[in-house]
Amino acid sequence: MRAASPKPRPFHISDLHGAGRLIIDATAGVVGLVEAMHHAIVARAPVIGMAPEGGTQGITGFVYDAIYRSIRVTGGTFSAGWDALGLPAPEVTSPEREAIVAAVNGLWGDHLERTHNSLAIPMSFRIDGRRLALTASALPDKIASPSSRLLVLVHALCMNDLQWTREGHNHGQALARDLGFSPVYSHYNSGRHVSENGSEFSGLLEQLVANWPVAVDELVIIGHSAGGLVARAACHEPAGEAAWLKRLRSLVCLGTPHHGAPLERGGRLLDSALSASPYVAPFARLGKARSAGITDLRYGNVQKADWAARDRHDQRRDDRTPTPLPTGVQVCFVAATLAKRATDPRSYLVGDGLVPVPSALGQHADPRLALTVPEANRYVAVEANHFDLLSRADVYDVIRGWVAPG
Repeated sequence: MRAASPKPRPFHISDLHGAGRLIIDATAGVVGLVEAMHHAIVARAPVIGMAPEGGTQGITGFVYDAIYRSIRVTGGTFSAGWDALGLPAPEVTSPEREAIVAAVNGLWGDHLERTHNSLAIPMSFRIDGRRLALTASALPDKIASPSSRLLVLVHALCMNDLQWTREGHNHGQALARDLGFSPVYSHYNSGRHVSENGSEFSGLLEQLVANWPVAVDELVIIGHSAGGLVARAACHEPAGEAAWLKRLRSLVCLGTPHHGAPLERGGRLLDSALSASPYVAPFARLGKARSAGITDLRYGNVQKADWAARDRHDQRRDDRTPTPLPTGVQVCFVAATLAKRATDPRSYLVGDGLVPVPSALGQHADPRLALTVPEANRYVAVEANHFDLLSRADVYDVIRGWVAPG
C-alpha cells in the first residue's frame, strides 16, 4: 500500500541558504566587473582593442582586495551558520517553487553544482513530484500497478517534471491510460553540460530497469527540447553495453535542437561584440555567466568531446563530433512552427520560436552530422510554439501511433 502523501510546501527555509549563497557570488562578480572597468579607465586603454592586463594597483588595489576578503568572510560565515542548522530540503514542494528552482538551475546550474549550492537539483526519477528510491525493496511501495512497458520522460532546459502537464494534458499519463505504460519522470539540473547529464541519466536508467518491480519488456523515452539531447547523450554513453539500452524500443524527441538554437548563437555574437572594447568588455562576463546547459545549445553538443578541449564560450563553428542515433531503436522527431505551413520560410528561421524546424528534424548540410530517420517518423506541428508540443492533441496522436504495440 502506498504511504500517505505529504503536503507540498510553497518554499523551504533551506532555499534562503541557496539564494543567499547565489547573491554573495553575484556580489563578488559585480565587484570584479567594476574593478575591471576602473582598471581600463586608469590605464587609459583605447576605446577599441584589448583590455589591459592585470588589475588595479596601489591603494585602489588594496581597497578591492579588502572588499573581496569581506565578501569571502561573509559567505563563509553565512554558510557555516546554515550548515550548523542542518535543515534538509523538503521532499515535496509547490509547483511554483519547483518552477523557480528549475529555472535558476537552467540559467546557472553548473555554477550551483560547482559551489555546492543547496539549490542545485540532484538528478532523480520522480512520480507526482516525489523522488523514487531506485532499490528493489523501495520501488514497489511507490509504483501502484507497475507495467512491463516503462516510459521515461525527460524535461527541457529550465523546466521540471511537473511541467509535463500543460493545459490539463500530460503525455505520460495519457500513454498510461491508452497503452498501459508506467510513466516515470526525470528531474535534473538542466544547467549542467548535456553530456554530464546524459552520463548520469544512463546510470540511473540502469538502476531503474534492474530494480523495476516487474521485468521490463519495453522501454520508451520521450525528451522535450534539451531533454532529447540528454536522452541521446545517454544512448551514446554506454556504447551499447547497458541493459536498459537493450530494452529501449523508441526514442521520441519533441522540439529538440539537435543542431542548435539561434538564440544561443546570438548570445555568442553579443559576447564577441561586448569584448571589442575594454570599457564594456567586463559586461560580457554577465552574459558568459549563463550555464553550460545553455551554451551546449549553440550547436547541439551531445558528447564531452564537443566542449572539453576548450572554454565552452569559444565554440565559434559547428565542429561537433558526430553522434549517431542508437541502432535498433525507433527514433522519431517532432518539430513545431509558428507558421501555417511547414514550408514557410519562418519554419527554417525561427521554427517554434526557439528551435528551427530543420534542427528539430535532425537535418544538416553536413551528412556526417545529419540525423536521418524515415519520413514516417517525422512530424511538424503547424501554428504551434515550443511548449505547445506538450499539449497539442495532434502531437499526442502521432506519439501514440509511434509507440503503440506493433
